[in-house]
This record gives sequence, C-alpha cells and structure tokens, in this order.
Amino acid sequence: MALIDLRSDTCSRPTRAMREAMAWADVGDDVYGDDPTVKELEAETAALLGKQDAVYMPTGTMTNQVGIRAHTEPGDAVLFDQNAHVYLLEGGAPAAYSGVLPRLLPGVRGIFTATDVIAAVGQPHPFFPATVPAPVTLLCVENTHNAGGGAIWPLDRLREVTCTGRDLGLSLHLDGARLWHATAATGVELAEYAAPFDTVSVCFSKALGAPMGSCLAGPAELITRARRFKQQLGGGFRQAGIVAAGALHALREHRPRLPEAHANARRFAEAVSQLDGIDLDPAEVETNIVRFKLTKSTAAAFADEAHHLGLHVLPSGPDGIRAVFYLDISPADTDRAIIIIAKTLATL
Repeated sequence: MALIDLRSDTCSRPTRAMREAMAWADVGDDVYGDDPTVKELEAETAALLGKQDAVYMPTGTMTNQVGIRAHTEPGDAVLFDQNAHVYLLEGGAPAAYSGVLPRLLPGVRGIFTATDVIAAVGQPHPFFPATVPAPVTLLCVENTHNAGGGAIWPLDRLREVTCTGRDLGLSLHLDGARLWHATAATGVELAEYAAPFDTVSVCFSKALGAPMGSCLAGPAELITRARRFKQQLGGGFRQAGIVAAGALHALREHRPRLPEAHANARRFAEAVSQLDGIDLDPAEVETNIVRFKLTKSTAAAFADEAHHLGLHVLPSGPDGIRAVFYLDISPADTDRAIIIIAKTLATL
C-alpha cells in the first residue's frame, strides 16, 4: 500500500486543476515587475490581509528573513518566542543575513505575554547609557505556531502583546505561514489577525497545497524595501507566473477545505492518545498539527519502524513525534495511520 506521509503539509501534490492553471498561466518577467500572474497573486494576498502591497518569494524562510531585514539594522535585537520557526528552523538566518541578536521569550506552545515582552525590552535609566545594550527594534509572532502543535493565538492575547510592542516602539512581524488554519478554525478573518502587524508572511505550500511560494505583505514603502532584499537573496524569478498560478489556485480553491485536515488531525489525536506509550492531550490539537511524546521508545526508533510499516512521521527531539494533516490525507489514510501507530508501539 502507498506510504502515508505525515511529515509535513508541504508534502502535498498539486491537483490536476492546479496543474492545468499552472500550464496555461499568463507570464512575464518578475524581476522587471511585469509578470501579470505574480502581480495578481500579490494584489489578492495583500487585500486578504488588509495590507497595501505584497511581494511574492520562493519560500517562507525568505519572506520571514526579508521581513526581519527590512525592519532592522545589523546589531539590533529581535524578540522571538523560544521555539519560533524563524529562530530555530531557518538555518540561523537572522544572525547570518540580518546580523541581529535574538532575545527569546518564554512562550507556552509559542504564546507569550505582554509582561514577557516588557521584561525582554527592559526599563531604561539615565544612569545606564542607552548605547550599551543592543536596541530591541522588532517583535516577531508566529500564528499558528508550528512547535506549539499548531496552536492559535487567542485574539485578545495577540492584541495585548502587539499593543505593548507598539507602545515600546517596536516594529511587528507575523510569521503567518499557517495563518489560513487559524482563520479556518476560529472564523476570525485573516485581515483581523494581520491588522496589528507591520508585515505578515504567509505560505502557499503549507496547508494550501501549492508546490512553492510565500508572500510578504505590508505597507507599500516597506514592501518596496523588501523587494530589494528579495533580489539580494536571489529571489528574483523570471516567468514566475507558472508557479504563482498554483498559489493563486490554492488561495482561491483550497482554503475552504482546511477544516477537513483539522477533523482528520483531531480523530487521529483522540485515537492515538488512548494508546499505551504515547503522551498526548487531544485538547491541544487546534488545527492540522499533532505532536506527541513517546514514553517507551525513542523518536528515532519509532519513526524508523513506522516508516517500515507504511507511515512517514517526523522525529522531534529525543522522544517527540510530529504528524501533520493536509489536503492529500483522506479519512481512510487517517484510520490506517492510527493502526500503524498501534502496530509500531507493539513492535518496539
């Protein structure tokens, strides 16, 4: 039987309709700013997020890192949750590319408090020169939070944290790679989640099923600055409309299907949480990501045996496993994955 791949929602495959849209896309040269499909995607994304403009890039890592660079200068300090994707899982790019100093916040499943932000920025005093510490200039938030198991920021907490950041003079960036899932789960509009932030990064290859690409949205002047850094990093496409058409199709056609992935993730979580050898609270599964701890085996051994039996999951640390549900995963796949989890535990 076919391998069930739950490593990531980036493992989805383009649908036939998406492939046809890509094959017949109207194209130009994106470096010269005349690819009509890219421009259409950028305008539609900006409108959904309530921003003036957006710029299309190959990856979410690039949109996040260009966003950080656009807000900062080398030597600035940036506030990240301690398990933020932009800090842990983007190749050390904040230091390598922007030359910024991370200051980590003690989030719980990626969600921190206004008090945490205030404590990290500190209180100035005339006896201590302001030129001594690195100036904190940017606050980054991730919604939904990958390492937090797809956790959604409560809207009141989000507003409290961002208002505090704004009062402290910080710029605000949202890593919204899976923001689509937050909206699908809560009904809160994308623009409402995005409103407090100067810039927002959203991904089309996570959740929505496009083969590649992300957008960075924000004020027109800041996005113009971001286009310079996109070019510096080698992100200038040529006939990018071919892949932008896939992203446009995903944006328009696949968002209504996101609750299907949530339902499969919840059913999976509820079933495997009953198995001996797994530590998992199903109540923490809010969207499409399921993370659980193993109590009787290592993550490496578990992932190897599950793969042998037909299920691909991702080890996370010495005893953690991640399983991510997406458009390609059916209820039948979910049921078979549950069976394979049980067989894997019985084998080890």
